[in-house]
Amino acid sequence: MNITPDQIVYLRYGPFTLNATILMTWLVMAVLVLASWLITRNMKPDAPVTGKQGMLEMVVLMINGQIEELGLKKPAHYISLIGTLFLFILISNLSVVFPGYRPPTGSLSTTAALAICVFLAVPVYNIASIGLKKYLKSYAKPNPVMIPFNIIGEVSRTLSLSFRLFGNIMSGEMIASILLTLTPFFFPVVMNLFGILTGTIQAYIFAVLAAVYIAAAGTSSSNNQDF
Repeated sequence: MNITPDQIVYLRYGPFTLNATILMTWLVMAVLVLASWLITRNMKPDAPVTGKQGMLEMVVLMINGQIEELGLKKPAHYISLIGTLFLFILISNLSVVFPGYRPPTGSLSTTAALAICVFLAVPVYNIASIGLKKYLKSYAKPNPVMIPFNIIGEVSRTLSLSFRLFGNIMSGEMIASILLTLTPFFFPVVMNLFGILTGTIQAYIFAVLAAVYIAAAGTSSSNNQDF
């Protein structure tokens, strides 16, 4: 049994290895790009709203509303990151219903890369919002002695994001594999439904935590700052 998609190798050429993690990641990205292009290619201000465009607008409004509820007052600034994270993880997890597919979020390298994106986005967004000086001062609160502890806290949050998503996806796949061996007819259907539910929840939690980390970093720097 392959624990992660990293262990499924399709091609080796010198130092280059094409495994399931890379292939499925490219596939999910291609689906998102193609779907976005197909939905928005004929979008015009005076054109009637199509069903696909209406669904896309509902998703955008939903994500905007969630971002604003989490304390970020200008959600349009953050939806490109948080919305992309949510949709990428969601599509990656929900595609388990297709035979032969392995979610790239079942690889620690993928979840670590997503968490690093959040780790880098926190200072970038907050420096752009409140300035470099105020942001750096937040690491010295409540006093300069806390600087190393605050830095460790930033790093640990990144690790927790990556391991949480990786652990949930990997454990779900392992349980499904075990049950498939024991009862190959009934449980696969149940586990696919369970995978869809947990995959949606994990995508939502990851996106929410990303927004919370960005908002919390800004709040600790300036309680009166309007994001």
